[in-house]
Amino acid sequence: MSDVGNARAFIPVRIAVLTVSDTRTHADDRSGDVLASRIEAAGHVLTQREIVKDDRTAIGAKLRAWCADDGIDVILSTGGTGLTGRDVTVEAHRDVYEKEIEAFGTVFTHVSMAKIGTSAVQSRACGGVAQGTYLFALPGSPGACKDAWDEILSLQLDYRHAPCNFVEIMPRLEEHLRRK
Repeated sequence: MSDVGNARAFIPVRIAVLTVSDTRTHADDRSGDVLASRIEAAGHVLTQREIVKDDRTAIGAKLRAWCADDGIDVILSTGGTGLTGRDVTVEAHRDVYEKEIEAFGTVFTHVSMAKIGTSAVQSRACGGVAQGTYLFALPGSPGACKDAWDEILSLQLDYRHAPCNFVEIMPRLEEHLRRK
């Protein structure tokens, strides 16, 4: 299975949190609060935290701007992953991805099934990479954010996690740009 008890030193990752909502403010953004507190408790750096409306163009613009920021390694968005007409976060993410991490959605569904049963099929959580930055679109519920962080991201964003993790391959995410 997996292990975090190896001899590697912890490497803090710089993470931005984007809440996608037409109604949330910083005062009532419980899902953003969940992610921010877990990021900091794990020893990572919360670099940015913003709220953007459920608008594909606006979401994509923020994701692209943050991907271009050398001070951000990972972007976690919360909200807009459902099935309603206003849920466009997944489409905005996929507009930005250079590569999709298909297994992230699969693993998230597996984790969710244990908590909420077949209701897990209503989430379209996804992950990808763009400009050397990891991006993950999480559902807007605090419980889903806890599950994604506690069961997947806390491990994959920990350099000590074995047999492999996202942090150890960060330096190679843009190696194709160095090829001739």
